[in-house]
Amino acid sequence: MKQQRVVVLFGAFLMVMFGILGRLYLLAQNIGYAQNAREQSTTTLTLERRRGDFYDCNGHNLTRYGTRYYALSIPGESSYAQLFSYTSYEGQTTLYKKRNAITPFLVEVNQDLSHLGIYTYQGAHRYYPLAIAQHLIGYLDGEGSGVAGLEAAFDELLLQNRQPTQIECVTTATGQLLEDSQPVLTQQEELGKGVMLTLDQAIQRVCEAIAQQAMQSGAIVVMETSTGKVRASVSMPEFDPHNVQASIQANDTSLLNRVFCAYNVGSVFKPFVAAAALEQGVAPEGYQCEGVLEISGHLYHCAQHKSHGLVDMTQAMAQSCNGYFIQLGLTLGADKMYQMANQFGFGQPLYLAGGLQSASGTLPDETVLKNVGQLASMSFGQGQLMAAPVQLAAAFNTIAADGIYRSPSFLEGIVDERTGQLTESLYQPQVKQVISAQVAQKLRQMLTQVVQEGTGQLAQPTHGNAAGKTGTAQTGRYNEQGQEKMNHWFTGFYPAENPQYTIVVLQDDQASTEVSSSTIFAQVCNALYWLLDEEERQSLDELTPAPEPEEQNQQAPENAVDNQD
Repeated sequence: MKQQRVVVLFGAFLMVMFGILGRLYLLAQNIGYAQNAREQSTTTLTLERRRGDFYDCNGHNLTRYGTRYYALSIPGESSYAQLFSYTSYEGQTTLYKKRNAITPFLVEVNQDLSHLGIYTYQGAHRYYPLAIAQHLIGYLDGEGSGVAGLEAAFDELLLQNRQPTQIECVTTATGQLLEDSQPVLTQQEELGKGVMLTLDQAIQRVCEAIAQQAMQSGAIVVMETSTGKVRASVSMPEFDPHNVQASIQANDTSLLNRVFCAYNVGSVFKPFVAAAALEQGVAPEGYQCEGVLEISGHLYHCAQHKSHGLVDMTQAMAQSCNGYFIQLGLTLGADKMYQMANQFGFGQPLYLAGGLQSASGTLPDETVLKNVGQLASMSFGQGQLMAAPVQLAAAFNTIAADGIYRSPSFLEGIVDERTGQLTESLYQPQVKQVISAQVAQKLRQMLTQVVQEGTGQLAQPTHGNAAGKTGTAQTGRYNEQGQEKMNHWFTGFYPAENPQYTIVVLQDDQASTEVSSSTIFAQVCNALYWLLDEEERQSLDELTPAPEPEEQNQQAPENAVDNQD
């Protein structure tokens, strides 16, 4: 009986053993299980994806890709000691933090280390050859995705059909490469679609150089009159696109694109009040300015409480007489004032691409303007009225372009980076006739007088004539010394007789400026002169006013100081 039990137990044992062996055999033959086991010991590392680039209107790269080296750090192979002297401080920090890692990882090194037996890979590195127009272009996050500006707006397109370069390592449980295996590199197609902007690299560079020398905070916009294409878009202060973190930590507003932000506009709004009046046939021939005007118990002063005497529209524009334009606005009424400003683009955002757009600014509607005080304030650019520099560029460009409004364009089209050819146009401006060509011509003549004889004499360029308007807008904000911060504007076009460019200069939130906005405007005009063809330059030289006697040029005339109107 005892022997029978032993035989039964032994038989049962054999059956269990055969069952286990059979199960193991089946598992060994199952490819899916084998693949799962392999995946559990595979580490996939990713290098930065290469994005499409941005180009200026002439095809010059505004962004570009270079090469960086990345070394594979493998646990248990003394990578920490081997790589430490070939990497940056950030790389050394990474090595220290991951010194006990159990999977391979990549660390950026300063050279190819393949000759040392270290697996080294070339990765794409986005950089900016000249680092210009960074506010418009924007910047990337640590993962190589766009988070601001056009980088964010075109993020999907610039990454379209582009896959990251990957390195696959099959490792043991301790993170070392499996015996007789090597990392597998998978590289993807690098060329795809890019974006061509309307910016002109030469104009952008010279405007940035002027801004760096002349202003602390502000913006410069240069628009081509005949097309509405923006050739320069400058915002100050600048930031380093290679070190965005520094600006974030400094919290110094350098990441703010002032070209798209809304500001109080002041007297640069007066030409549009004049435009509405001329269109309606309402243009008082004479107004007696006494330096102050009372409306509903409130006193409105001209700059420095100065009395301009008897002035017509041209003289009032040249001397920036607040009283004249208040009376003109009250004569026009709320509806006409609102309709005029709306037609010139005030109160409406300008769209670029994706979610990128300018501020809409503030245009008080007819209900608000029924209040006499609000209407009076808006008539000389104060009150609730606010606009972005790019909006003012479009509005002034309408005067320069015979009354035709063209929405500002920053985009030319999509570029096939394999051929360098445009495959899709993005230039789609809104075009409409806002005022008659005759009214536009009258306004150009008035704005030329502003530069030749009025408050904008510092805007006179060295070659030819310019036209434009000064403006100093109150903000209601004060510095530590109790001085009110102002927005200092000069907006106009050049050359005055045959406008090629509309130019906006803003210096924001400053009690006073070291260099006037009018002077900066003149410097931009002087730079643009050398970008005109020889025939145009000769024509401008013939129109250049003769210099005044030296003794009269020692000091700018009092009414040329543009930070007081």
